[in-house]
Amino acid sequence: MVEILPGIHQVEGVDPSPDFSTHVYLARDKGPTWTLIDTGLPDAHRAIAAYLKRHAIEPKSIRTILVTHLHRDHVGSLRAMMELTGARTYAHWVEAAYINQRPKYDGPGVPPAEPVEVHERLKDGDVLDVAGDVVAYHTPGHTPGHTSYYLPERKILFTGDLFMGSASGPILTVPEYTHHTPTAQISARRMSELAIDALLIYHGGPYLRDGTAHLQRLVKSF
Repeated sequence: MVEILPGIHQVEGVDPSPDFSTHVYLARDKGPTWTLIDTGLPDAHRAIAAYLKRHAIEPKSIRTILVTHLHRDHVGSLRAMMELTGARTYAHWVEAAYINQRPKYDGPGVPPAEPVEVHERLKDGDVLDVAGDVVAYHTPGHTPGHTSYYLPERKILFTGDLFMGSASGPILTVPEYTHHTPTAQISARRMSELAIDALLIYHGGPYLRDGTAHLQRLVKSF
């Protein structure tokens, strides 16, 4: 799989097993540069680098890395990808503190193995001139600073782990791995109010059509 949508790649080869999908996404900026959304588990950077080479994408053309949240399957290769690309990294200000292990995270899920200093700390509603203008939405619940990234012009939402994929459509990430499920439900309701075509989920999916309808069906079940 090269492009799942024009200018949007789902990087192949980063899954640790056939039963555990980790959808690292690569989005073309308005110019010749790229933005990476999450970085996968430790050592996933090798698969990302191989993917870039296969598709003739220069690593240094990745200028931005957007982090959805602190869990190791999302930031395990963050430091390695920063070194490979020289990109600037962005995360919500709460999540940036946990990624840097100041303080260490004690919630569900696996925290980072090592501290990493994120370059830029985001707040809800920040707009970034990357990937065709991204809006950073604070979508807490799965973790305290979890962030989803929305492309209004293209109606694309990168959801991180706010949702998981299933055969019947997106579901809320299960309580076993979620910091606070009622808060995640509030975040899901907020996202369901956006105009969304494509839901680009990290585990499972993605859903390339009817994103808003998928989410509205989900929130009615809460």
